[in-house]
Amino acid sequence: METAAGMGVPGNGETIDLQQQVARLQALLEASRQVHATVEEEEVLEQVLRIVVRELEMAGAAFPEAGMCYGAEPAAEDGAPRYPLEDRDGKRMTELVVASPEGRELTLYETDFLEGLALQAAVALENARNHKRNIEFARLQQDLEAARTIQRSLLPNKLPAIPGYSLAFRSDACYEVGGDYLDVVEQPDGSVLMAVADVAGKGLASALMSSSFRSAFRAMAASGPELTDLAAGMNQYHWAEGEEARRRYVTAIFVRLYPEAGCIEVVNAGHNPGFLVMPDGEARLFEAAGTPLGLLPGMRYQSEECGLTPGARLLFYTDGLTEVFRGDEEFGAERLLRTFSESKAEKADDMLDALWAAIEEFSGGSRQADDMTALALSRSAAATEMEG
Repeated sequence: METAAGMGVPGNGETIDLQQQVARLQALLEASRQVHATVEEEEVLEQVLRIVVRELEMAGAAFPEAGMCYGAEPAAEDGAPRYPLEDRDGKRMTELVVASPEGRELTLYETDFLEGLALQAAVALENARNHKRNIEFARLQQDLEAARTIQRSLLPNKLPAIPGYSLAFRSDACYEVGGDYLDVVEQPDGSVLMAVADVAGKGLASALMSSSFRSAFRAMAASGPELTDLAAGMNQYHWAEGEEARRRYVTAIFVRLYPEAGCIEVVNAGHNPGFLVMPDGEARLFEAAGTPLGLLPGMRYQSEECGLTPGARLLFYTDGLTEVFRGDEEFGAERLLRTFSESKAEKADDMLDALWAAIEEFSGGSRQADDMTALALSRSAAATEMEG
């Protein structure tokens, strides 16, 4: 590459003849190839500095903001030639500062070349930064997908087969992972313990709290505690986890089914009301009997007991099912209860399919805005014949 030393003399009256223009374009093309040869941000900047000093024969060059210098460090005074590198939106990314040989004024060729180099360097720098962001995003997506797989594996892998009953659940996270929790644990006395919970917030932080909640719940449930003691213990555990856990309190509803007796016990800790729909269509709501878990220490909870007659059905859910909107209109708890009550399905999984279909139709297929989890339980109407 022909250097600037033979391309003219300093002066505002310079012109670049045809031969010089061809040489400039060739040199700029080669320089462009070099700065675009990498997708690493630091290497792009280093390549630019080497071109300025080695090939353009400047005394030195630097990207002060990046702490990078090659050759003599350019003087700090304003007289040092500066060439900003801007992205496609005109936002300044960094600035190239040049130290000319012996502090002389740059030739027209040198100035023209440096301006062209700065433009090419800006494109290469933006591409390098975009590449880095894409790599980081892909890695994050990979991590989130792994987290999603892990969280899905924490849901019950297999539901217990309960003669005379149908049990099913469905859980869809709003993002890759979510804060909803659902579990079913068989107890030493033959009863079945179920939980539906919702950690305040959405996303990864809530998912981490949900995993912590699961560990504590499983540990406490193993000893078959009283339902009220379980709720109180979970509340105290979550409170003791610290300030961040308290900000991400948990609403939960705990249910114990006694299959042979045909009855249930329910504790609602600040959660959405659970629905019990009798065969004649009459509905009972299990309202909250205390504050959400982790909100206040030392809380005690009350339980409700009731019979589960043949043909009755239960629904426990998180608020993602009710807080679905069509414009300003909310799907709401009343519509959810009506849809569940009017379903002709006899199996629990078919009941949930009908609910999800109704919500999808109501929302017009709009994007899910919150985690959605539900547990359905029904007692077979045929149980009357078996009991008789």
